[in-house]
Amino acid sequence: MTTVSAPPTTAGTPRPPAQAQPPEPPATPPLRVLLRYARPHRTVLLATLLLVLAASAAGLVQPLVAQHVLDGLSDGRGVLGPVLLLAALVVLGAGLTGLQSWWQQRTSERVVRQIRRDLVFRLIRLRVPELDRRPPGDLISRVTSDSALVQNAATEGLVMVSNGVLSILGAVALMGVVHLGLLGVTAGVLIAVALVMVLVLPRIREAVARAQESVGAVGAALDRTLGAARTVKANGAEGRETERAAAAIEGAYRAGLSGARHVALVKVLSGVSIQAAFLAVLGVGGALVASGDLEASALIAFLLYVFYLASPVGSLVAGLSMLQQGLGAVGRIEQVKHMPVEDDVDDPHTAAVAAPGAPPVEFRDVRFAYPGRAPALRGISYTVAGGTQTALVGLSGAGKTTMFALLQRFHEPAAGQILIDGVDIATLPRSEVRRRIAYVEQESPVMAGTIEDNLRYAATGASDEDIAEVLRLTRLDSLIDRLPEGLRTEVGNRGVTLSGGERQRLAIARALLRRPEVLLLDEATAQLDASNEQALREAVDQAARRCTVILIAHRLSTVTGADQIVVLEHGLVRAAGTHAELVEADVLYRELASSQMLVSEGDVGVDAWAADAPR
Repeated sequence: MTTVSAPPTTAGTPRPPAQAQPPEPPATPPLRVLLRYARPHRTVLLATLLLVLAASAAGLVQPLVAQHVLDGLSDGRGVLGPVLLLAALVVLGAGLTGLQSWWQQRTSERVVRQIRRDLVFRLIRLRVPELDRRPPGDLISRVTSDSALVQNAATEGLVMVSNGVLSILGAVALMGVVHLGLLGVTAGVLIAVALVMVLVLPRIREAVARAQESVGAVGAALDRTLGAARTVKANGAEGRETERAAAAIEGAYRAGLSGARHVALVKVLSGVSIQAAFLAVLGVGGALVASGDLEASALIAFLLYVFYLASPVGSLVAGLSMLQQGLGAVGRIEQVKHMPVEDDVDDPHTAAVAAPGAPPVEFRDVRFAYPGRAPALRGISYTVAGGTQTALVGLSGAGKTTMFALLQRFHEPAAGQILIDGVDIATLPRSEVRRRIAYVEQESPVMAGTIEDNLRYAATGASDEDIAEVLRLTRLDSLIDRLPEGLRTEVGNRGVTLSGGERQRLAIARALLRRPEVLLLDEATAQLDASNEQALREAVDQAARRCTVILIAHRLSTVTGADQIVVLEHGLVRAAGTHAELVEADVLYRELASSQMLVSEGDVGVDAWAADAPR
């Protein structure tokens, strides 16, 4: 039997400097981030742009060819050549546009694939405190909705803007060849409209950012409801949850309307600019034709160029709108890049390390507090000998589950040390710490998939004989024999097709199959009947022969045979010993045992009731 370690004389051992969070890097301008996503595909995007420009060039030449056709008709010359050339230009432009569209869409899908891969990689490795404070639905929306906006902006948006600018410049140059005066009239109208658009476009980015936040809120509301569907239905809360989700949807609707208004305004301005330019050119050009200063064919050619401008101006406006939408979503994606992740869980050498056996586990003056809450652990010190069973007991909120979270490095202590086999786990990669530990959570979560998938989740190389053994130990073998599909039976989302006890036994079997060095059991038999509880106690006893077992229990009947029982109270170790020793020496433990009819007041003397001071 092991005893409580004497606490250090210092207030607490500071954590190694490596545990400090690095300062957040300065924010990168959204446009630079967007260009970074496009950079790996710059060759294809450039080729796509060249195709677009070639198609635009084919369109640019058409008004000049049309002018030759008109001049030929007026002069009585043959127009077969120009007409064939005009037809060829139309077909060429259409073909180039189709090829460009295919290349652009393919590149767009590749961009969003990489964005989503990067996001998923980081989200799955986010640190537990970060996951605890962010709704899963909001994080998921960044992978789905936000990435789609960035996808369009980083490919189609950039190409459309580039094409629009270059095509407009080309059209302007040819319009200058036709008539400089009319070009000045057109430019004056377009510049006036452009100044107004410069004021409107940034508002699109702001509106999109708000809309995406609202979409994330909708996802969070649904995740909250669907994740606890039975609780919602059992409490008749469908109406309240519908109202909560509807409020989030209304917020997304209003934010979306705001962005739609600005996009619509931009489209109106672009359309008005072309119409205004056309009317201005028609008025001034008509006067010049009437005075004999301009040929009618030249005016028609210039008007065709004005109509031609509608396409590149529309492309430019649409591309700028798309860019603004993408820039609004980039900020949310970049937030994920700055969220702290566990960067030491992918060590390829971890699995190859030989297990040293059943190591001792030691807590040395460990202190910890959740953000905004009172300290959960206020200087915990105790030792668990290797190859033994230690039970943690105490009232709710004493810090039992928190210690398991620290052992798994889900959280980091504010002070003190946790050692496995004499090594501070803060100096080990998380992958190494978690390889050595198997953890059965209180809720006994089961992953969607088959029973076999769940068993092999952390022991992919387990043999059929190993699986049969853990099924026998956990008394799941009879269940498997009754199922038509056996181990290939689907368990449903979160194991919904299994009973609570079956999920608990499956989680324990999964943990035992890993052959861990340290086994953590958090209320692992809470949902089992007496027969299965006894079977699991025997399985744990067998596991303790080859690993160190630490378990949390409120039902003291399950831990009376433990080598050591540690009594916790208000984040401190109150007492430690065997069941018999604690019944004699600690009043809190005796009260807990008495409330569960494990002892009676007459079993010990009055002096034992005076032992009320924490150790």
